[in-house]
Amino acid sequence: MVRERMKTWRHVFKLDPNRILSETALERICLSGTDAVIVGGTDGVTYRKTRELIDRILDFSVECVQEVSVQEAVVPGLDGYLLPVVLNAGETRWIVDAQHQAVKAYGDWIPWEDTAALGYVVLNPDSRVGRLTKSRTALNPRDVAAYAHMAEHLYGLPALYLEYSGKLGNLDMVEAAGTARDGLRLFYGGGISRREEAQSMARLADTVVVGNLVYQNVEAALATVRGVREADGLSIEEDRT
Repeated sequence: MVRERMKTWRHVFKLDPNRILSETALERICLSGTDAVIVGGTDGVTYRKTRELIDRILDFSVECVQEVSVQEAVVPGLDGYLLPVVLNAGETRWIVDAQHQAVKAYGDWIPWEDTAALGYVVLNPDSRVGRLTKSRTALNPRDVAAYAHMAEHLYGLPALYLEYSGKLGNLDMVEAAGTARDGLRLFYGGGISRREEAQSMARLADTVVVGNLVYQNVEAALATVRGVREADGLSIEEDRT
């Protein structure tokens, strides 16, 4: 079950079907020691682009999961599927409507054991996802802690993703979410540009997601895997044993 496997992820790379990544860079990402690769994006996502990227990833043994933001782009037969639920979205489309339409269209074929909702709190108003979802981003640590409680205790979500998307997050906000939850998995993503930043976020969040850096500086992106392992007192080699 994807809900159970998510609990083991400490480092994840997120790859965008609408962005170009060389074969060499993709190979290094997939062989980096990361725990999983999530395929998903905000705009320009099509079935063809998604299928092409996933086919390339499937040449490697790394776990591959699709984040479903466009229902027409769903690729069958993957290790898992994540349906984003943007808790602080300004429109219900991103909280329940899009998910309802997807289930209405594909409910009879959805592999529920490998499908999970992923709660989001989007915190960068200038990001593409922030603008698209009209997210209410003027939040303080108490707001974020309340979203963590809601995600876990009201909605029963397996994980909450603090999404800064292109901007390094406020440590107080991440800590507030981490302190508020009991068994909820806390994901962090956004603005990580070097190993030390990944290491710092790994001390506060359960799962560190690295996306944009892959397309900006693949060497620095690869180093974030090492940063997360170092936060756990491990090397990549030790973690593989």
